[in-house]
Amino acid sequence: MQFEHLLRELAPQVLGAILRRYRDFAAAEDAVQEALVAAATQWPREGVPGNPRAWLTQVASRRMSDQIRSDVARRQRETAAALEAGYVVPAPDPGSDCGEDDTLILMYMCCHPALTTSSAIALTLRAVGGLTTAEIAHAFLVPEGTMAQRISRAKQTIKESDIPFRMPVRDERHGRLRAILHVIYLIFNEGYTASEGEQLQRADLAAEAIRLARVVYTKLPEDAEIAGLLALMLLTDARRAGRTGPQNEVIPLDKQDRSLWDRAQIAEGVKLISAALTRGAVGPYQLQAAIAAVHDEAVTASDTDWPQILALYSVLNKMVDNPMVILNHAVAVAMVHGPEEGLRLIAKLEATGRLRDHHRLYAVRGHLLEMAEQLTGAIENYQAAAARTASLPERNYLLAQAARLRDLQRR
Repeated sequence: MQFEHLLRELAPQVLGAILRRYRDFAAAEDAVQEALVAAATQWPREGVPGNPRAWLTQVASRRMSDQIRSDVARRQRETAAALEAGYVVPAPDPGSDCGEDDTLILMYMCCHPALTTSSAIALTLRAVGGLTTAEIAHAFLVPEGTMAQRISRAKQTIKESDIPFRMPVRDERHGRLRAILHVIYLIFNEGYTASEGEQLQRADLAAEAIRLARVVYTKLPEDAEIAGLLALMLLTDARRAGRTGPQNEVIPLDKQDRSLWDRAQIAEGVKLISAALTRGAVGPYQLQAAIAAVHDEAVTASDTDWPQILALYSVLNKMVDNPMVILNHAVAVAMVHGPEEGLRLIAKLEATGRLRDHHRLYAVRGHLLEMAEQLTGAIENYQAAAARTASLPERNYLLAQAARLRDLQRR
């Protein structure tokens, strides 16, 4: 749709304005969705109005007023005049401002501690990202009905918790900000490498996460971790075009055509992280962005500064208790000190029971065993990894790696 980008950008702003006036999350969202449908129908034919945000707000507000009239009439049977005098909130002036912080406030609401992480992700995509329930269900590969229930429960939780539509006070803001960054990070990860399905990447989901990070960064540019998260996503997403081949086959980092990488994104990411690292205390997103920058700035795979990456992972590993970080740290150790050292760290990780059935553990161990020329073990681990992933491109890649090594053994 020609106006999709504009409507997606305006949707959370309009929802914020309607929610602030009417205090009903579910009804406000329905009204905004109807306004977006009306815009998608009328604007291509009649042109975009001079103030599209005010146009959407007015249409949504009329829908809310109509709904309030209908609900109140059904419940209380009052006259139309009494309704106008006592219950209906007037539609906003078409030229009024919807409030530049509405998008950020919505993000704070969606990431309220009362919600589970999965509910927060879904609600953020729905309310702030402007995605339909069907699109969110497709992104996470669950039935639309399941996703609808998840989002409905999240809205009900917000309603029951009586969260006011306002910017949280400073202490609340700090706590929720970390949740916001975590949700955006998870959204990006799912977009960059889809956990299930026929496509390795969901570029639309990754782009939406970057857009949301930009919103937060614009409002709070002094926060070094926000800058770090945005830099991390830009530097990682910059490789998107080189990650798959013409048949959607996976191309590992060391085999990618680096001329396909987005140099403008890399330059922006490097600038962001370089500035962020000078602001004092360094956080996990900044460290991950610095690691991504080292990869992106290497002209060829053989030019990668693995000792620097290992040093960064060593710091990150002490800062966060994350099994994926431990796994990536093991790879860096293997690249600097040899595969046996990396395999030793993986064995320690596996002994803890973490990532026991995760395909990434088997895939990484297969890679390190191949580096150590233990081909039989590598084949077994590649096959075990393939059996544990729901991503078709990853499964095909892992099985192809196992088949390649079997061919080597026969020679």
